[in-house]
Amino acid sequence: MKDKRSDNGGELSSIATLRARARKHIESGAVTEAYAADRDTVLRLLNEALATEIVCTLRYRRHYFMADGVQAEAVKEEFLTHALEEQGHADLIAARIVQLEGEPNFDPRGLAERSHAEYVAGNSLDDMIREDLVAERVAIDSYKEMITYIGPRDPTTKRMLEEILAKEEEHAEDLSSMLAEVKPRSQSERLAR
Repeated sequence: MKDKRSDNGGELSSIATLRARARKHIESGAVTEAYAADRDTVLRLLNEALATEIVCTLRYRRHYFMADGVQAEAVKEEFLTHALEEQGHADLIAARIVQLEGEPNFDPRGLAERSHAEYVAGNSLDDMIREDLVAERVAIDSYKEMITYIGPRDPTTKRMLEEILAKEEEHAEDLSSMLAEVKPRSQSERLAR
């Protein structure tokens, strides 16, 4: 059977063609001949995103343990929730790197340099929320740029990044709301600690 055109002008392969292509380069797993993205660039971007998620996880965990004061209890729980969600993002990204025949870079050396977001400890609850919000805004812009770059050439990676982006936007909204509720401590209150 010959290959046909679909109604929208795209090519549709015959069953025989699909089967023959699947047998070629079988050792490549999920990366087929139809993979249209620059795999090396996608792997580099994904490893940068992995580093970003790890740094964000670590920063949120620190903030969870270091937050104190009357206003801190509800915020601490949000920090912990965000830390767990960031770790989940890291796991998704690492799994996708492996699917694309890459190696997820978990090496702590250079982690901060590979990350798009910075690890800033923050000295007060207000500072912690602000730093987390800055990091989420960095992640949002980074993911938007990656999604645009990848476009239709790697729909699986694009879809994964879009799902992570939606969660990062939710985190930013949570943090923005918390920031409006948390009263910053004065310089004298900080020094009294």
